Amino acid sequence: MDGAGHQLRLIRNARRKSLTVIAQRAGISASYLSRLENGERALDRRSLVVALANALEVAPSEITGAALAAPGSSDEDRSLNGVRLALLAVSMGEPAGEVVPIDGLRVRVTELLDDQKDCKAVEVGQALPGLIRDLHTTLGAGHDVATLLKLLALTHVQGTQAWLMDVGANLDLAWQAAALAKGAAEQVDDRLTLAVSAFGTAFGLIGAGAFDLASRAVSTADPGTATPESMHAAGMLSLTSSLVAAARGNESERSAALDHAADLAAHTGEGNALWFGFGPSNVGVWQMSVALEAGEYAEAARIATTVHPDALPSPTRRSAYFREYGRALAHLPRRTNDAVMMLRRAEEISPTRIHRHPFMRSVLAELLTKTKRDSVGRELRGMAYRAGLHV
Repeated sequence: MDGAGHQLRLIRNARRKSLTVIAQRAGISASYLSRLENGERALDRRSLVVALANALEVAPSEITGAALAAPGSSDEDRSLNGVRLALLAVSMGEPAGEVVPIDGLRVRVTELLDDQKDCKAVEVGQALPGLIRDLHTTLGAGHDVATLLKLLALTHVQGTQAWLMDVGANLDLAWQAAALAKGAAEQVDDRLTLAVSAFGTAFGLIGAGAFDLASRAVSTADPGTATPESMHAAGMLSLTSSLVAAARGNESERSAALDHAADLAAHTGEGNALWFGFGPSNVGVWQMSVALEAGEYAEAARIATTVHPDALPSPTRRSAYFREYGRALAHLPRRTNDAVMMLRRAEEISPTRIHRHPFMRSVLAELLTKTKRDSVGRELRGMAYRAGLHV
């Protein structure tokens, strides 16, 4: 069976370490590690991935990276090299784009970020290389510098980085986007822009397992709450802080951050300022994600019943709801069929968020060990096949 569990076993065997030794180092039982390797339990918590990576003395991406789809297997992959080359050109100071009027760039940024939130991964991948080059070329020409820096930070976090993470690109490539956003935000020195950048920086660090650095990134940003946009940004930073706290096992910090986000959402209502999709319903989805990160699967499933997915402001958040609900149900007894159907709904909205995420591929691998050869099993095997697993 392909997946993170298979890769975990390959690395452990290459290290010539026993199940017992690696399990002790990671703080889990040898039997649980065996089930992870066999795909009988999903490897879908950041803290567990990091613990195992530390036990094996490898980077977290060495475990999860093998679960990504093979290069060239999708329309998104065909755009990936263009995005990579655009980021490389920018890093060399030679973006080789065109100088474009600021109003035209604003329109293109809005269209791209709308497509990203609408789960139009192919369209985003096609538009990103040219937009990246033109934004940086226009900045280099010295036109509308402050406005362009704000646009750059927003585009690289909510567009470039978000898309790269969705399509399962190398973590270092997504980090390049986060670093460009950080550099732009620091140049313009705008509190709201710095908050957007901090959100992207934190997610880049979370992906690398650098939880302490991620915590510092979100704690040092302060957009204030004077405007609706700043309240949305502050709320998203609190939600990010709660996820980091869950990964670090800090329950009190996790609860305080979630409570603060819920309080802000009660004031803002549902919205999509800065393409964050912040509001009471999205706070519910994040509460599910945080519970999952803490290994509280029944609690995540309970929270799901309190969230109304139709109230979520964008397809990307609705996909996240069904994905997280499916993840929770996959860990509960006698809920396999329900888990499959929730994941199928998520796939219908955003295929890349099921096919390309290493956590989801691990969940699918676990479900394959449980499902029957019935109509639900066919749905699951179809998803697993589309995700690149051998079925």
